[in-house]
Parts: sequence; C-alpha cells; structure tokens
Amino acid sequence: MRSALGSLALTMCVTVAGEATAQSAPSSLELRAGVLAHDVPDLWAGFNLESGVDINAELLFGRGLPVAGGTIRPALGASINTQGFTSRLYFDARWEIEFQRAFFLGLGLGAAVHDGLLAPTEPDRKALGSRVLFHIPLELGLRLDARNSVSVYFEHTSNGNLARFNEGLDAIGVRYGHRF
Repeated sequence: MRSALGSLALTMCVTVAGEATAQSAPSSLELRAGVLAHDVPDLWAGFNLESGVDINAELLFGRGLPVAGGTIRPALGASINTQGFTSRLYFDARWEIEFQRAFFLGLGLGAAVHDGLLAPTEPDRKALGSRVLFHIPLELGLRLDARNSVSVYFEHTSNGNLARFNEGLDAIGVRYGHRF
C-alpha cells in the first residue's frame, strides 16, 4: 500500500502541474513540496517511536472562499516516509491568510489515510488505532514573489481518541511552493 500511496500522489501532482504550466500568470493552483522530520517527539503527539524523513507534496486548488480575513481552499497531499514507516495521503480544507510583507499563515483540518499499524504489534511502530485519521496542518511561510514561497510546515495526524489506540504522529519541516 505504501508504494501505491506514493505513486498515486506523484501521478496526481505531475498531471495537474503539467496541465497548468502553459499559463503565463499565476493561476489558482499551487504545488508545495518539501522534507519533514518524521514522528518528532515533544510536539502534539508527545513521543516518538518511528524515525526517518518524509517527502511531502501537496496541491492547493482554487482561489479560495473568503472567510475571516483569509481564504479557504482544498488541499490534497501526501507525506511518504523514506524508511518504510507510516506514510499518509490526506485531503484538507485549508484556511490561509496573507499578511503585509509577504508572510502567510495556513491552518487546516481534514482526513488522512495511512499504511501504518492500527494496534501495538511492533515495538518501534506507532499504533494509530484506525485507518482514517484527522489531519491538522499548520504552516508559516514567506512569499518570495507572485509565484514562489518557502515555509515551515507542521502536520499532526491522529484519530482524536475515537479508537482504542491513538498514539498520534507529528512531522515538521520546510517546503517550497510554486503557483502555476
């Protein structure tokens, strides 16, 4: 399932991005990609068992629906672990606000599916309790120009204590964004 998640995410990103590159002005499609530290301790989940690096890729669609000074847009993405631990495919509603001096802040809520463990059957793996989890991202970034950005990105996935096991998984890292 891990390679299927990665292949699906990569295919979607390449297909949509390829169709959008012919446009001359920035469109409503944005690709963000980067590297995240996997299962970081002492954040929301509290402790770590898994290790490695996640490759994260995400597409944000549309110009957004204006809400509370920002905009809400759908986001589709994946965080693929490079060492064979838990990978995630997610879909969010992302609220993002642009500040003066080109800074932006994004906060989201959505659902993720993963290929990790549901119960504690291996000592070096998280027991996530259910196949579908909540996905909560937070991002702080800087727009370099009309098309390009860099950001610090955090994501938390857990079942919100709706299942017997809920060890949660946190990742944090840096991303580059490009509007097509």
